This record gives sequence, C-alpha cells and structure tokens, in this order.
Amino acid sequence: MTPRSPTGGTQAIADRADTGILDDLVIERPRAIRSRVHDTLRSAILERRIGPGERLVEAALAKSIGVSRTPVREALHLLEREGLVTSTPRVGYRVRTIEWAEVQQACEIRVVNEILAAQWAVDRLTATDLALLEADMAMCEADLAEGHTERFAEHDAAFHETLARASGSDRLFEICQTLRRHMVLFRARSFQDPNAARLAARGHRRILDRLAAGDKEGVAEAVRMHLEDAIGFIADRVAEEPDEESSKVNRT
Repeated sequence: MTPRSPTGGTQAIADRADTGILDDLVIERPRAIRSRVHDTLRSAILERRIGPGERLVEAALAKSIGVSRTPVREALHLLEREGLVTSTPRVGYRVRTIEWAEVQQACEIRVVNEILAAQWAVDRLTATDLALLEADMAMCEADLAEGHTERFAEHDAAFHETLARASGSDRLFEICQTLRRHMVLFRARSFQDPNAARLAARGHRRILDRLAAGDKEGVAEAVRMHLEDAIGFIADRVAEEPDEESSKVNRT
C-alpha cells in the first residue's frame, strides 16, 4: 500500500513529528552559544580583563572566542541593555566608564523605587517569595562564612530581583531591574572588597527580617540604609581608579 498524501494521514503526522524533533535539536545550539559568549564577555568586563573605555571589535572577539560574529553581536546587544557597554554608530562598542554623577542619580532613584517595591511586598509577599529570599540568604551567608565573596554579586542580584517581583507590580519590577542593571558594573566592582559584600549581606538580612515582620516603616529604613552603604563603597572604588579614569569622575 502506498503512503497517504503528505497533506493528510499517518505519513503527514510522522513528517510533522520528525520536523518538530529536528526543530528542537536545531534551536538549542545557537541559544547555548549565545549564552556562553555573553557570559564570557560579561565576566571579562566585571573582572576588569577588558577595561573601561576599551573597544570591543566583533571580528576580533569572534576569532578569540572561536565562534561566528552573530552570537558575539547578540551578546554585545545584551551587554548594552545591561549597562555594561555603550555603542556608537559606525564606531562600535566600548566598555562603559564610571561617571560619578550617573552613579549618584541611579542610587537615589533606586532608593525611591526599591523602598516602594519593599513596602508593596509587605502586603503581597507570598510564602514562596519568602522561602526564596530565605533560601538565597542562607546560601549567601554560608558562602561568605567560607570566604567565597566572588559569589556575592549573584546572591545580590537574586535577592533584589525576588524582592522587586514580590511587589506584585510588573511595571515597578521592570523599573527596578533596569536601574539595577545600569549599576551592575559599579556594584560588582565594589564587591571585590569582602567588607562590602559582608555589609551588603547584613543589609539584606535587615530587609528580610522587616519584610517577614510586616513592618513597612522598618523595611523602608532598611532599604535606605542598604543602598546608602552601597553608594559609599562604590565611591571608595571610584576613588581608587587610575588617574586616566578617575579624571572623569566628579564627586562635588
């Protein structure tokens, strides 16, 4: 018996099934490559292996990493969204340099928005939200006790993301995430100081305790103190920059 027409019947079902399987196999690979390229470049920037102001050339990066230019281009677009690089038409990408006025403004705006997010979270916090915050806090404190300060930036990001999401507002969550992404270059560098990481972790613990207690005024003060501590350590890191970079910083 000959198979039925491809427009119907068992053969068509088999064809569609085969196509679906192939699609799954084909789609995952480029996503994995793009993620690896992004993670590689992000780590290099945060660890200062690619310094502030340094130009990022697609072709050179692709050759160095051993991939095509497409995942490099996609990774650079994502890094720009995260605030780690800037782009100029017909010039390309460069790693961002620290501008003190921008840091001050971002911190002040973050205080307002994250206080609002935390206070809304007091009313809307679910048991799942609280469990996520407690679990990350426990892992964070364990890592710091063992001297693994290099992991703190990830704990910090997870804590603030969960807190903003617990506000119950998608719009406020996006605002908080955007501001946090724009500060990641400055904040991650301050965490190179173990004292900064430990101080930030204590700030997280105060915020979490006030959330669990349902204390809106207390959580507002805890968030304010935490972010004021953050800007203090960022200021210290900026002051330690080499002359060619610190000349761009205005701390008046």
